[in-house]
Amino acid sequence: MPRNTRIARAVRNGTVTRCPAVVAALGAAALAVAPAVPARAADTASPVEHLVVVFDENVSFDHYFATYPRAANTDGTRFTPARDTAARVDNLRTAGLLAKNPNQYAPKRLGPRQAMTCDQNHSYSPEQYAADGGRADRYVQNTDSGKCSGKLFGEPGLVMDYYDGNTVTALWNYAQHFSMSDRSFGTTYGPSTPGAVNLVSGQTHGVISTDPASGTEHPRRTPKPDPYAVTSPGADGVGTLINDPEPAYDDCSDKDHTAKSPLAALKGANIGDRLGEEGVSWGWFQGGFRPSTPWDGRRGHYAKCSGSTHANVGGERVVDYSPHHAPFQYYASTANPHHLPPRSVAEIGHDGPANHQYDLTDFDAALRAGRLPAVSFLKAPAFQDGHAGYSDPLDEQHFLVEWINKIQSAPEWRNTAVVIAYDDSDGWYDHAYAKPLNGSGDRAKGPRGRTVDSPACRTAPAPAGGLADRCGPGPRQPLLVISPYSRAGTVDHTPTEQTSVLKFVEWNWHTAPIGDSSFDQRAGSLLNLFDFEHPHEERVLLDKDGSVRDGGAAMARVTEGDAGPQAVPGPTPSGPGSGVPVGFVVGAAVAATGVAATLLLRRGRGRR
Repeated sequence: MPRNTRIARAVRNGTVTRCPAVVAALGAAALAVAPAVPARAADTASPVEHLVVVFDENVSFDHYFATYPRAANTDGTRFTPARDTAARVDNLRTAGLLAKNPNQYAPKRLGPRQAMTCDQNHSYSPEQYAADGGRADRYVQNTDSGKCSGKLFGEPGLVMDYYDGNTVTALWNYAQHFSMSDRSFGTTYGPSTPGAVNLVSGQTHGVISTDPASGTEHPRRTPKPDPYAVTSPGADGVGTLINDPEPAYDDCSDKDHTAKSPLAALKGANIGDRLGEEGVSWGWFQGGFRPSTPWDGRRGHYAKCSGSTHANVGGERVVDYSPHHAPFQYYASTANPHHLPPRSVAEIGHDGPANHQYDLTDFDAALRAGRLPAVSFLKAPAFQDGHAGYSDPLDEQHFLVEWINKIQSAPEWRNTAVVIAYDDSDGWYDHAYAKPLNGSGDRAKGPRGRTVDSPACRTAPAPAGGLADRCGPGPRQPLLVISPYSRAGTVDHTPTEQTSVLKFVEWNWHTAPIGDSSFDQRAGSLLNLFDFEHPHEERVLLDKDGSVRDGGAAMARVTEGDAGPQAVPGPTPSGPGSGVPVGFVVGAAVAATGVAATLLLRRGRGRR
């Protein structure tokens, strides 16, 4: 075990006098008071004992933060940035791309009245061609939605348009008070399911297609694997997932098993398996997961989910549960096919009939009972998940505000981190480009007769494990960390991706890596979004319109000098050198001894 990790665990667990490394590092003065450090409830590499990942849908960074922190303030909720807001954000405003843009149309601002828009083309291949090898000048030709249907707002070049802080006010206020990345990308190109699977396993290879009636696997020959579910299959029928087939281990797939589309199952491990190996509590909580018609217990019968619906801000009713947004349902080891509920609140996060797959109401029950799992993934009901076409930024904001207010109001807030991340960009324009780190040479015919993989992907570094159709990183997306340990008000430029969230879980809870050419080894670290030495612990409660209700009571915090040591990740998420930053231990010692410490009152920065 790395020396820094031994020191940190000893300080956290109150066993400091039994650790020679601590005696040498801290000295007698610190030892005299070190037992006063509260005992920790979990063996974590950082002070974060609870991680809540809110995984929303289909947004590029520029689509929500194109002009941050400057809002038009001509409609919607007024936004005024703090005076010390980070000056440099890589967006359309700072890049000079609002008026002078290489695309066919210039970007336009959308207001709250244009919240309900068309869905854009966000498929694996068109997104590559829209990026055009980093020129980012072919979005209208490749991912624009074209004409809109029904009451959805649309205009020529809609794919280029963006919202500001008068519509996505909550996200802008969270960025003001906590930390945000402007260099976070999809792990690969493509739509929702690959993004969700990359979040939990960093690996979209290993998919097979199954018959929806019998559940039998489609082998290589007769019948062949379904081409929508399985791309580039090998002789065993196993290939890569680049589309949105629904999960094989889910009664509610194929419209409650009334349709006949082949389903998809994934082989291999995911982070749920790894957390289970370490005895760490975890759960996926999704709106509408509790079936509208429960399973009757008979073989060949299915639970039904389509009876649970809500109306979005446009008045359209949407089925709450979306099976292809539930990544753990693709794996036999972590699926809850019949959507069975937990037997008790105490069971939430642990083994039981629900198998760690729950409804959002179960998260609420666990939070109220003080039984928050160590790792929780939150998925909004479809009308609130932000996906254009059936959801919108206003409904998404209502979801974020409701649940993040609840989390901040719970006792667990002091050792919790909330990560807001997204499954894909929806094809919305974003000018930033990540040069592919993992190539793919799929020359099969894709849309418009072009090869599936673009020239940029075909000439990128050889694909890890020789596995095709995993070109990435893909488009840029928002990523925010809301926590007492956030680097408050900062914008971090460290390259990260969806799988970086998985990497943080592996590091913090000491799990084994996923293996099998997972991108958890490649993914950048989230640690530069945190400051474990100076927890500010302020609450920033928002109103439904995203404005600040409570700017955060001033909380005492301890600092050493000006800033203290930086948090630096180890070389791998769980291998040697991946212990907590030395600065965390030093900060604990300083807090205990009072040596060279200054108590600072953090002023609230509420913006209304």
